[in-house]
Amino acid sequence: MLFPVLSISSVQSLFVTTQRSTTQQAPRAIDVSVVLPTYNERDNICDLIDAIRREVAPGGYVYEVLVVDDNSPDGTAEVVRQRYNIDAHGEGQLPGEEHTTVRLFVRTQQKGLANSIRDGLIAAQGRTLVVMDTDFNHDPALIPQMVDLLRYYDLVIGSRFVMRGGMEDRLRYHFSQLYNVFIRALFQTQIQDNLSGYFAIRRERLYSLAPLFPAIFYGYGDYFIRLLLAAWRQNWKILEVPVFYILRRHGDSKTGFWSIFQQYTAAVLHLRFYGLRHTMTHH
Repeated sequence: MLFPVLSISSVQSLFVTTQRSTTQQAPRAIDVSVVLPTYNERDNICDLIDAIRREVAPGGYVYEVLVVDDNSPDGTAEVVRQRYNIDAHGEGQLPGEEHTTVRLFVRTQQKGLANSIRDGLIAAQGRTLVVMDTDFNHDPALIPQMVDLLRYYDLVIGSRFVMRGGMEDRLRYHFSQLYNVFIRALFQTQIQDNLSGYFAIRRERLYSLAPLFPAIFYGYGDYFIRLLLAAWRQNWKILEVPVFYILRRHGDSKTGFWSIFQQYTAAVLHLRFYGLRHTMTHH
């Protein structure tokens, strides 16, 4: 199934449409949507979905898992399709879970991590939205805690740089820590982990940023820096909870350290000198 290509210029109208469709589908009353952007993760994705089930199901949540795949050449989408009996509408169910839906979207245009996440968030139907990596860097055991904490906060982030957080890869941990010091100094914020990408947010809070979606959701993981800056400048209540990154279970990393360093630095400097509004006119 092909995911419909979403025009950046129509984000505001999509917000209205999404609100209406959510109202129409209210009987499903989905509590939590977990968005999983994938590219070449066939060896990880089903294990991760099963791990999410083990952590989330005991809380009694009605939830959905959205796999947003960038047409992975390793057959990630086909593995999900077969494992969860995905139908022609792109939906399937976890075995034995009456109130849990697995939804599969295969994207063939506007590929990239940030675009995948944006599309997944727009398609999600839950009152609470969770985004996480699919290589087990992000521990699914944190999801219930992060969702519950949204009763008191606007945005909850899984952070490596608060007490009890960390990484198995110590060299990358220290480089990332220094880079976050650079980001905090540049933007005068107090967020410890601007590169995490693991977060939970209430649906209505996310869509309060809808006019800025074109300025936020592009590129790779640098989208998260822009998302956090937008939230910080609107005085959101932001909480960081500890997460410990383990080494990837299967497959290879999609990112080389120096290429990502260059990309993030260019994005950060552009954001510092031109701001989000200027960025929006160029994407």
